[in-house]
Amino acid sequence: MTYIFIDESGDLGLTGSKYLVLAALIVTDFSPLNRIVKNLQRNKFKKELKKASEIKANNSSREFKKTMLSKLNEVNDARVFYVVLEKKKIFSHYLKSNHDKLYNFVAGKLAQNIPIQGGKIEIRIDKSKGKQVLQQDFNGYFLKKLKNNDAQITIFHSYSHAWTGLQFADLLAWSCFQKFEHQLPDYIDLLKLEQEVYLVW
Repeated sequence: MTYIFIDESGDLGLTGSKYLVLAALIVTDFSPLNRIVKNLQRNKFKKELKKASEIKANNSSREFKKTMLSKLNEVNDARVFYVVLEKKKIFSHYLKSNHDKLYNFVAGKLAQNIPIQGGKIEIRIDKSKGKQVLQQDFNGYFLKKLKNNDAQITIFHSYSHAWTGLQFADLLAWSCFQKFEHQLPDYIDLLKLEQEVYLVW
């Protein structure tokens, strides 16, 4: 089984952030991710995480974020794929005025660059789309863009507090966002595992 966790950083508004980043964390076993978080909660960062229902990069200390990224290097088969959209280069009025379609468009670019092989694949994306029709629209578009061959793919829109993989995806997207939005590569440079960054023009 292959697991893909997807989250984003930045916003969809044209007057907000300059960039929108989507990150996909790919693993064949998510239990090492659970162990990393549990160990951090029980030991060095027990006090920081005591009242946190989930780990969010925006609410975490600099030291914690760097430790969590360094620990991810220990997950042998983990891979990360990013798509980075510079929003000023969106020329389609339709995409500019329809945030859900813009998100799907960027997610589709991510899907096109994720290497998919056969077998069972479970994709979990942070549950930002509350309406069922929007989830179905996303699922159909994303699956169409995946080079899925004969893979059996299932997409779930899940709450991030229930999945450490989504919490890692949040941190990865945030780290990549810092590099492009604020010229701060300190976080993403800590990762030694396989990474690919694709720019959307």
